[in-house]
Amino acid sequence: MIRSDAKITKQGGWGGAFRTLCPDERPMKIWRQKDKQTKSDRAERKKHARSRFRSSPLYKLLTVLGPGLIAANAGNDAGGIATFSTSGASFGYALLWALVLAGICLAIVQEMCARMGAVTGKGLADLIREQFGVRWAALAMLALLIANTGVTISEFMGIAMSVQVLFNDPHTPWVYVVVPVAAIALWWLVIKGSYRRVEKIFLVMSLGFLAYIPAAFAAHPDWSAVGRELVLPTLSGNSAYLLAAVALVGTTISPYMQFFVQASVADKGIHAGEYFYEQVDVYSGTAFAVLIACFVVVTTGATLYPNTPVETALDAALALKDFAGPYATILFGVGLFGASLLAAAVLPLSTSYAICEAFGFERGVSRSFKEAPVFQSIFTGLIILGVIVTLIPGLPLIQVLLFLQSVNAAMLPILLVFIILLVNNRRLMGRRVNGIVFNIICWATVILITLMIVVLMWVNSIWPLLAPLFHLG
Repeated sequence: MIRSDAKITKQGGWGGAFRTLCPDERPMKIWRQKDKQTKSDRAERKKHARSRFRSSPLYKLLTVLGPGLIAANAGNDAGGIATFSTSGASFGYALLWALVLAGICLAIVQEMCARMGAVTGKGLADLIREQFGVRWAALAMLALLIANTGVTISEFMGIAMSVQVLFNDPHTPWVYVVVPVAAIALWWLVIKGSYRRVEKIFLVMSLGFLAYIPAAFAAHPDWSAVGRELVLPTLSGNSAYLLAAVALVGTTISPYMQFFVQASVADKGIHAGEYFYEQVDVYSGTAFAVLIACFVVVTTGATLYPNTPVETALDAALALKDFAGPYATILFGVGLFGASLLAAAVLPLSTSYAICEAFGFERGVSRSFKEAPVFQSIFTGLIILGVIVTLIPGLPLIQVLLFLQSVNAAMLPILLVFIILLVNNRRLMGRRVNGIVFNIICWATVILITLMIVVLMWVNSIWPLLAPLFHLG
């Protein structure tokens, strides 16, 4: 209510009178100012906290995490799961030591490629062309294209096998639905997505490997025997045993993994100052991949060894039902689906990256079809080819997988020599070249892997071709 003695002046009017009548106006202004200051201080504290978190080691690790984990897990593809399954079914836990050895070799090779990507900001194919010339790069890319095309086909075969497992029917027509749908989903993800989005989805796909952990526990293994074989392995001179050991190491380290991890580090913009965190990514990814491989061996070793030898992951998954129940089979099928799906995306991507790097074409997941037509066309073509071959009725999957693994393995020793020569080039790497001790370990790794690959190719591919000739002679 307005007091009667309020003076309404010409200058102030009713506003002046109202200001006269509101003695609390000044405290209100002070309160508003304090409120604004409080909000400003709160925003400043949040900004400071975010800045402090972004500069923390945890944030840097989470930002860098991805390339090493994805590349290592993609190595546990359909061919890898088949090899791990048959190893456990044929030899129980006796070959777990070979997986540990394979993990050490894989960590060494992946670390060198990731280091080159961080220091140079370039992919492996790019460096091969720059340092060794176009001819060597063209030869390496031709070999990579042939090998990766074959393995891409095998990944879509793995998706088909996982569908057969999940529907408990080797002849289920759902293969002809799920395989094309999975291919379209992968294609859409890469063509329409950014690098960050694609990487996040790849990391989510990696979680599918966790299905092998409860599958192993459902098989009720003898964990004390598992521990003994890891620490004090039972070695054998049996030819089948040695061949299985070679296959385990050979299938764990694939050429496309090295191209992918280096291209991903370069594309993500990880620099030398952040390389410590990328090392953590590489080593933790390798450890996780080897752990999953061990669980696959344990699962089949506990249930199928020694009376139920198998030849493929499909055989192993279907056989598990009789020994460990339907849940173990379902979990095994889910793991196979996730493994094949991840590798079916990573393989065409690594091929596209490598070829475009080698010949100077525009590349990158974040690039559109118009911006990077060659990159996107290679990726699309490999996926289409993989689907078409997989859906051919009556295709002998086992023989095709063995042949494709041999072709893929043949390129690995040559690629490893390129990697060691590049990582020791001081003009490229500066002070981040290999030390003497690390070089000794690296060359020993190359020699070991080369010998294993030669043995594997001889038994799987060369000898079967020559044996009939000897019999005829």
